[in-house]
Amino acid sequence: MPTVNPPDNAIARQESSVEIAASPEAVYDLVADLTRMGEWSPESTGGAWKDGGTGKVGDWVEGHNRSGEREWTRDCEVVVADRGREFTFVVGGVEKSYTWWCYEMAPSAAGTTLQEKWWIVNKSPALQEMSEERFQARVAFTKQSIEATLAAVKATAES
Repeated sequence: MPTVNPPDNAIARQESSVEIAASPEAVYDLVADLTRMGEWSPESTGGAWKDGGTGKVGDWVEGHNRSGEREWTRDCEVVVADRGREFTFVVGGVEKSYTWWCYEMAPSAAGTTLQEKWWIVNKSPALQEMSEERFQARVAFTKQSIEATLAAVKATAES
């Protein structure tokens, strides 16, 4: 299964990685269970699979989020589900191609290198309403969010 990478026309992108003392399959099982993402992400509060989905390609999840007093839910489509290698989903589905989230795992001396990548191809309606300054602050915040999420996944995987 091919790796999904940010396209040249992505309007924003961030990424970070962490070494985890656990197998790529164990790490995958954590990040691919989007219902648990609220345990690690500073913004996600979890999610619910739609129509009996379990995290396979083509499944949809309703992702719940909170930042300060603001709460929102977005439907996301799983586009890569390759256990131990990559889990990628896109907010709004491939058709709308808003925000992409990609988790790549690779064997390492420690166990696994987990890389989280994020990019935007098309601004969602909420992002379209933001000033450019607020949008850039959002992009910068996402880098911090990714690093916090990776640290929390690491702590869970190694416990």
